[in-house]
Amino acid sequence: MKTKILLFLVVFLPLLGCDRLSKEQAVYLLKGQEPLSYMGGLFSLTYHENTGAMLSLGATMPDELRFLIYTVLVGIALLAGLAYVFYKPLDKYSLLIGMLFLSGGFGNLYDRAFNDGRVVDFMLIEFGPLKTGVFNVADIAIMLGFFGFIFLSTRWGKALQSKGNG
Repeated sequence: MKTKILLFLVVFLPLLGCDRLSKEQAVYLLKGQEPLSYMGGLFSLTYHENTGAMLSLGATMPDELRFLIYTVLVGIALLAGLAYVFYKPLDKYSLLIGMLFLSGGFGNLYDRAFNDGRVVDFMLIEFGPLKTGVFNVADIAIMLGFFGFIFLSTRWGKALQSKGNG
């Protein structure tokens, strides 16, 4: 249980705090402004409010359905996920991945709950014809969790887990 509390304090809460602070700064500094471009256009700060999920998936759904799916159901899933990581025996790697997913999920859920169903996004990466969607710190945490999950599903990840439990 000590490891769970420690990871909650050093991963979950700081990521949630960074997400909140960065979004507040994006609203204050970027909303209504022209995008700020860095590194020859590779990285930009640009204000965007997303009513959908990743890459605006579901943004055109009726407001009530979007609220039900992206706020209510996602909120229930995140609370269940938080209970799961605290009560289920997990190795430290799976626990870390869970904390990454949950911190990002709760960061975006907070936006939806207190910003009329919209999530503040403000970062964009463009490399020639390749371009990400506009994203935020919560999205980075979710993607790190996703890639960590994929890694743990490989033979190298399984070997790391068995080595850590042995």
